[in-house]
Amino acid sequence: MSIIAVEHLSKIYPVAIKQPGMKGTLSHFFHRTYREVKAVQDISFYIEEGEVVGFLGANGAGKTTTLKMLTGLIHPSQGQVRVAGYIPYKRQSQFLQKMSLVMGQKQQLIWDLPALDSLRINAAVYHLPDKIFQQRLGELTEMLSLAEKLTQPVRKLSLGERMKAELLAALLHHPQVLFLDEPTLGLDVNAQAAVREFLREYNQRYQATILLTSHYMADITALCERVMLIHQGELIYDGSLEELLERFAPYREVKIELSEPVSEAKLAAYGEIEAIEGKEVRFLVQREKLTTTVAQILANLEVLDLNVNEPPIEEVIGRLFRQGI
Repeated sequence: MSIIAVEHLSKIYPVAIKQPGMKGTLSHFFHRTYREVKAVQDISFYIEEGEVVGFLGANGAGKTTTLKMLTGLIHPSQGQVRVAGYIPYKRQSQFLQKMSLVMGQKQQLIWDLPALDSLRINAAVYHLPDKIFQQRLGELTEMLSLAEKLTQPVRKLSLGERMKAELLAALLHHPQVLFLDEPTLGLDVNAQAAVREFLREYNQRYQATILLTSHYMADITALCERVMLIHQGELIYDGSLEELLERFAPYREVKIELSEPVSEAKLAAYGEIEAIEGKEVRFLVQREKLTTTVAQILANLEVLDLNVNEPPIEEVIGRLFRQGI
Protein backbone atom coordinates (compact mmCIF):
# COMPACT_ATOMS: atom_id res chain seq x y z
CA MET A 1 0.00 0.00 0.00
CA SER A 2 1.26 3.48 -0.88
CA ILE A 3 2.46 5.48 2.12
CA ILE A 4 0.67 8.57 0.72
CA ALA A 5 -2.62 8.01 -1.12
CA VAL A 6 -4.59 10.99 -2.44
CA GLU A 7 -7.86 10.46 -4.32
CA HIS A 8 -9.96 13.24 -5.86
CA LEU A 9 -8.79 15.76 -3.28
CA SER A 10 -10.31 19.27 -3.35
CA LYS A 11 -10.31 22.31 -1.11
CA ILE A 12 -12.88 25.03 -1.70
CA TYR A 13 -13.01 28.24 0.35
CA PRO A 14 -16.12 30.44 0.57
CA VAL A 15 -15.06 34.10 0.27
CA ALA A 16 -17.46 36.89 1.19
CA ILE A 17 -18.23 39.48 -1.50
CA LYS A 18 -18.49 43.09 -0.30
CA GLN A 19 -19.44 46.06 -2.44
CA PRO A 20 -17.73 49.44 -1.76
CA GLY A 21 -19.33 52.30 0.17
CA MET A 22 -21.75 52.52 3.10
CA LYS A 23 -24.53 50.72 1.24
CA GLY A 24 -22.19 47.85 0.50
CA THR A 25 -21.07 47.72 4.13
CA LEU A 26 -24.63 47.58 5.47
CA SER A 27 -25.62 44.95 2.92
CA HIS A 28 -22.50 42.93 3.81
CA PHE A 29 -23.37 43.14 7.52
CA PHE A 30 -26.99 41.97 7.22
CA HIS A 31 -26.89 39.70 4.18
CA ARG A 32 -23.58 38.30 3.00
CA THR A 33 -23.04 36.69 -0.36
CA TYR A 34 -20.14 34.40 -1.14
CA ARG A 35 -18.11 33.16 -4.05
CA GLU A 36 -16.13 29.93 -4.14
CA VAL A 37 -12.35 29.88 -4.45
CA LYS A 38 -11.10 26.47 -5.59
CA ALA A 39 -7.62 26.25 -4.05
CA VAL A 40 -7.20 22.57 -4.98
CA GLN A 41 -9.33 20.80 -7.58
CA ASP A 42 -9.80 17.03 -7.79
CA ILE A 43 -6.16 15.90 -7.58
CA SER A 44 -5.07 12.27 -7.18
CA PHE A 45 -1.62 10.73 -6.71
CA TYR A 46 0.21 7.97 -4.86
CA ILE A 47 3.67 8.05 -3.31
CA GLU A 48 5.57 4.94 -2.27
CA GLU A 49 7.74 4.50 0.81
CA GLY A 50 11.23 5.97 0.38
CA GLU A 51 10.36 8.18 -2.61
CA VAL A 52 11.53 11.79 -2.81
CA VAL A 53 9.00 13.73 -4.88
CA GLY A 54 9.15 17.36 -5.96
CA PHE A 55 5.88 19.32 -5.82
CA LEU A 56 6.06 22.35 -8.10
CA GLY A 57 3.78 25.26 -8.83
CA ALA A 58 3.63 29.03 -9.02
CA ASN A 59 2.63 31.10 -5.99
CA GLY A 60 -1.05 30.46 -5.28
CA ALA A 61 -1.14 27.24 -7.31
CA GLY A 62 -2.26 25.13 -4.33
CA LYS A 63 1.01 23.56 -3.09
CA THR A 64 0.84 24.70 0.53
CA THR A 65 -2.91 24.05 0.74
CA THR A 66 -2.27 20.47 -0.40
CA LEU A 67 0.52 20.02 2.16
CA LYS A 68 -1.76 21.33 4.91
CA MET A 69 -4.41 18.76 3.98
CA LEU A 70 -1.80 15.98 3.90
CA THR A 71 -0.61 16.94 7.38
CA GLY A 72 -4.10 17.40 8.83
CA LEU A 73 -3.89 21.15 9.41
CA ILE A 74 -6.99 21.74 7.29
CA HIS A 75 -9.94 19.54 6.38
CA PRO A 76 -10.45 18.69 2.69
CA SER A 77 -13.70 19.78 1.06
CA GLN A 78 -13.87 16.61 -1.03
CA GLY A 79 -11.85 13.46 -1.61
CA GLN A 80 -9.82 11.04 0.47
CA VAL A 81 -6.30 11.25 1.93
CA ARG A 82 -4.28 8.60 3.74
CA VAL A 83 -0.76 9.12 5.04
CA ALA A 84 1.04 6.13 6.60
CA GLY A 85 -2.36 4.45 6.88
CA TYR A 86 -4.02 7.33 8.77
CA ILE A 87 -6.57 10.00 7.87
CA PRO A 88 -4.61 13.23 8.53
CA TYR A 89 -7.38 15.57 9.69
CA LYS A 90 -8.25 13.22 12.58
CA ARG A 91 -4.85 14.20 14.05
CA GLN A 92 -4.38 10.87 15.86
CA SER A 93 -1.26 10.75 18.04
CA GLN A 94 0.00 7.69 16.13
CA PHE A 95 -0.21 9.68 12.89
CA LEU A 96 1.65 12.66 14.36
CA GLN A 97 4.45 10.30 15.39
CA LYS A 98 4.89 9.18 11.78
CA MET A 99 5.10 12.51 9.97
CA SER A 100 6.66 15.95 10.19
CA LEU A 101 6.17 19.28 8.42
CA VAL A 102 8.94 21.84 7.91
CA MET A 103 8.03 25.25 6.51
CA GLY A 104 10.95 27.47 5.51
CA GLN A 105 9.11 30.66 6.41
CA LYS A 106 8.00 29.50 9.89
CA GLN A 107 9.97 28.30 12.90
CA GLN A 108 9.27 26.07 15.87
CA LEU A 109 12.44 26.78 17.86
CA ILE A 110 12.17 29.27 20.73
CA TRP A 111 14.00 32.43 19.62
CA ASP A 112 15.77 33.40 22.86
CA LEU A 113 16.66 29.91 24.10
CA PRO A 114 19.43 27.59 22.94
CA ALA A 115 18.20 25.17 20.28
CA LEU A 116 19.01 22.28 22.64
CA ASP A 117 16.28 23.45 25.05
CA SER A 118 13.67 23.36 22.26
CA LEU A 119 14.90 19.91 21.26
CA ARG A 120 14.41 18.66 24.82
CA ILE A 121 10.85 20.01 24.74
CA ASN A 122 10.23 18.14 21.47
CA ALA A 123 11.63 14.95 23.00
CA ALA A 124 9.18 15.30 25.88
CA VAL A 125 6.25 15.96 23.52
CA TYR A 126 7.05 12.77 21.59
CA HIS A 127 7.73 10.78 24.79
CA LEU A 128 11.28 9.91 23.77
CA PRO A 129 13.32 8.20 26.50
CA ASP A 130 16.51 10.09 27.33
CA LYS A 131 18.71 7.33 25.91
CA ILE A 132 16.94 7.41 22.54
CA PHE A 133 16.89 11.21 22.57
CA GLN A 134 20.66 11.36 23.10
CA GLN A 135 21.28 8.74 20.40
CA ARG A 136 19.16 10.51 17.78
CA LEU A 137 20.50 13.90 18.78
CA GLY A 138 24.04 12.63 18.23
CA GLU A 139 23.21 11.09 14.84
CA LEU A 140 21.40 14.14 13.48
CA THR A 141 23.88 16.63 14.94
CA GLU A 142 26.72 14.82 13.18
CA MET A 143 24.81 14.66 9.88
CA LEU A 144 23.99 18.37 10.08
CA SER A 145 27.37 19.53 11.46
CA LEU A 146 25.69 21.37 14.33
CA ALA A 147 27.71 20.13 17.30
CA GLU A 148 29.02 23.59 18.29
CA LYS A 149 25.76 25.46 17.69
CA LEU A 150 23.03 23.83 19.78
CA THR A 151 24.01 25.59 23.02
CA GLN A 152 23.76 29.05 21.43
CA PRO A 153 20.49 31.06 21.52
CA VAL A 154 18.59 30.53 18.28
CA ARG A 155 18.70 34.28 17.53
CA LYS A 156 22.52 34.06 17.44
CA LEU A 157 22.53 31.43 14.69
CA SER A 158 22.84 32.23 11.00
CA LEU A 159 19.83 31.58 8.76
CA GLY A 160 21.42 28.39 7.44
CA GLU A 161 22.22 27.14 10.95
CA ARG A 162 18.66 27.88 12.08
CA MET A 163 17.26 25.91 9.16
CA LYS A 164 19.47 22.95 10.05
CA ALA A 165 18.32 23.16 13.67
CA GLU A 166 14.67 23.29 12.47
CA LEU A 167 15.27 20.11 10.47
CA LEU A 168 16.85 18.45 13.49
CA ALA A 169 13.81 19.35 15.62
CA ALA A 170 11.41 18.03 12.96
CA LEU A 171 13.28 14.72 12.60
CA LEU A 172 14.03 13.96 16.23
CA HIS A 173 11.14 11.46 16.42
CA HIS A 174 12.25 9.75 13.15
CA PRO A 175 9.09 10.35 11.08
CA GLN A 176 8.35 8.04 8.17
CA VAL A 177 7.01 10.91 6.07
CA LEU A 178 8.57 14.35 5.79
CA PHE A 179 6.74 17.27 4.20
CA LEU A 180 9.05 20.15 3.27
CA ASP A 181 7.65 23.52 2.19
CA GLU A 182 10.46 25.75 0.84
CA PRO A 183 13.14 24.40 3.25
CA THR A 184 15.96 26.39 1.59
CA LEU A 185 14.05 29.67 1.32
CA GLY A 186 16.42 32.62 1.74
CA LEU A 187 19.53 30.51 2.31
CA ASP A 188 22.80 31.24 0.54
CA VAL A 189 24.20 28.81 -2.03
CA ASN A 190 26.42 26.95 0.45
CA ALA A 191 23.64 26.55 3.01
CA GLN A 192 21.24 25.30 0.32
CA ALA A 193 23.78 22.70 -0.78
CA ALA A 194 24.30 21.55 2.83
CA VAL A 195 20.55 21.11 3.39
CA ARG A 196 20.18 19.18 0.13
CA GLU A 197 23.05 16.86 1.03
CA PHE A 198 21.57 16.22 4.46
CA LEU A 199 18.13 15.39 3.01
CA ARG A 200 19.69 13.01 0.49
CA GLU A 201 21.65 11.22 3.23
CA TYR A 202 18.66 11.11 5.58
CA ASN A 203 16.46 9.58 2.86
CA GLN A 204 19.06 6.94 2.02
CA ARG A 205 19.83 6.08 5.65
CA TYR A 206 16.25 5.84 6.97
CA GLN A 207 14.18 5.31 3.79
CA ALA A 208 12.03 8.29 4.75
CA THR A 209 9.45 9.46 2.24
CA ILE A 210 9.86 13.14 1.31
CA LEU A 211 7.44 15.49 -0.46
CA LEU A 212 9.29 18.70 -1.27
CA THR A 213 8.11 22.06 -2.56
CA SER A 214 10.71 24.61 -3.63
CA HIS A 215 11.19 27.62 -5.89
CA TYR A 216 14.87 26.66 -6.20
CA MET A 217 15.05 24.21 -9.07
CA ALA A 218 18.47 23.05 -7.86
CA ASP A 219 16.66 21.49 -4.86
CA ILE A 220 14.41 19.53 -7.19
CA THR A 221 17.06 18.42 -9.68
CA ALA A 222 19.43 17.37 -6.87
CA LEU A 223 16.89 15.32 -4.88
CA CYS A 224 13.88 14.32 -6.95
CA GLU A 225 13.57 11.82 -9.80
CA ARG A 226 9.80 12.34 -9.83
CA VAL A 227 7.98 15.67 -9.93
CA MET A 228 4.35 16.77 -9.77
CA LEU A 229 3.17 20.08 -11.23
CA ILE A 230 0.12 21.87 -9.89
CA HIS A 231 -1.41 24.84 -11.72
CA GLN A 232 -4.46 26.80 -10.56
CA GLY A 233 -5.29 23.97 -8.17
CA GLU A 234 -5.11 21.21 -10.79
CA LEU A 235 -2.43 18.54 -11.11
CA ILE A 236 -1.14 18.93 -14.67
CA TYR A 237 1.87 16.59 -14.60
CA ASP A 238 3.13 13.63 -12.55
CA GLY A 239 6.25 11.88 -13.81
CA SER A 240 10.01 12.02 -14.19
CA LEU A 241 12.06 15.17 -14.67
CA GLU A 242 13.52 13.72 -17.86
CA GLU A 243 10.07 13.05 -19.31
CA LEU A 244 8.99 16.55 -18.30
CA LEU A 245 11.71 18.06 -20.49
CA GLU A 246 10.87 15.77 -23.40
CA ARG A 247 7.17 16.47 -23.15
CA PHE A 248 7.08 20.19 -22.40
CA ALA A 249 10.35 21.52 -23.83
CA PRO A 250 10.31 20.79 -27.58
CA TYR A 251 13.18 23.20 -28.15
CA ARG A 252 16.90 23.71 -27.54
CA GLU A 253 18.76 26.68 -26.17
CA VAL A 254 21.33 28.09 -28.63
CA LYS A 255 23.99 30.45 -27.27
CA ILE A 256 26.20 32.40 -29.65
CA GLU A 257 28.97 34.94 -29.30
CA LEU A 258 29.24 37.38 -32.21
CA SER A 259 32.25 39.32 -33.44
CA GLU A 260 30.14 42.49 -33.30
CA PRO A 261 26.62 43.40 -32.07
CA VAL A 262 23.66 42.72 -34.37
CA SER A 263 20.21 44.32 -34.19
CA GLU A 264 17.45 42.43 -32.39
CA ALA A 265 15.24 42.61 -35.47
CA LYS A 266 17.83 40.71 -37.51
CA LEU A 267 18.45 38.13 -34.78
CA ALA A 268 14.71 37.42 -34.33
CA ALA A 269 14.71 35.57 -37.67
CA TYR A 270 16.63 32.66 -36.09
CA GLY A 271 14.42 31.87 -33.10
CA GLU A 272 12.83 33.20 -29.93
CA ILE A 273 15.35 35.53 -28.26
CA GLU A 274 15.81 34.85 -24.56
CA ALA A 275 18.49 37.44 -23.87
CA ILE A 276 20.99 39.75 -25.55
CA GLU A 277 24.04 40.85 -23.57
CA GLY A 278 26.38 42.83 -25.79
CA LYS A 279 27.74 40.35 -28.33
CA GLU A 280 26.22 37.28 -26.61
CA VAL A 281 22.77 36.07 -27.63
CA ARG A 282 20.56 33.22 -26.35
CA PHE A 283 17.80 31.74 -28.55
CA LEU A 284 15.14 29.09 -28.10
CA VAL A 285 14.92 27.00 -31.26
CA GLN A 286 12.43 24.25 -32.11
CA ARG A 287 14.17 20.86 -32.07
CA GLU A 288 13.07 19.91 -35.57
CA LYS A 289 14.47 23.20 -36.91
CA LEU A 290 17.72 23.07 -34.95
CA THR A 291 20.07 21.81 -37.68
CA THR A 292 18.73 24.22 -40.30
CA THR A 293 18.76 27.18 -37.89
CA VAL A 294 22.34 26.56 -36.71
CA ALA A 295 23.47 26.32 -40.36
CA GLN A 296 21.77 29.64 -41.15
CA ILE A 297 23.33 31.34 -38.12
CA LEU A 298 26.81 30.18 -39.10
CA ALA A 299 26.29 31.19 -42.73
CA ASN A 300 24.78 34.63 -42.12
CA LEU A 301 26.42 35.89 -38.92
CA GLU A 302 30.02 36.31 -37.83
CA VAL A 303 30.03 33.79 -34.96
CA LEU A 304 32.98 33.41 -32.59
CA ASP A 305 31.41 30.67 -30.45
CA LEU A 306 28.22 28.58 -30.49
CA ASN A 307 26.73 26.17 -27.94
CA VAL A 308 23.54 24.10 -27.99
CA ASN A 309 22.05 22.96 -24.66
CA GLU A 310 18.86 21.75 -23.03
CA PRO A 311 16.97 24.78 -21.66
CA PRO A 312 17.26 25.23 -17.88
CA ILE A 313 14.57 23.31 -16.00
CA GLU A 314 13.41 26.51 -14.27
CA GLU A 315 12.78 28.08 -17.70
CA VAL A 316 10.71 25.04 -18.74
CA ILE A 317 8.61 25.21 -15.57
CA GLY A 318 8.19 28.99 -15.81
CA ARG A 319 7.05 28.73 -19.42
CA LEU A 320 4.53 26.05 -18.50
CA PHE A 321 2.93 28.21 -15.82
CA ARG A 322 2.97 31.36 -17.97
CA GLN A 323 1.19 29.49 -20.76
CA GLY A 324 -1.21 27.76 -18.37
CA ILE A 325 -0.61 24.32 -19.86
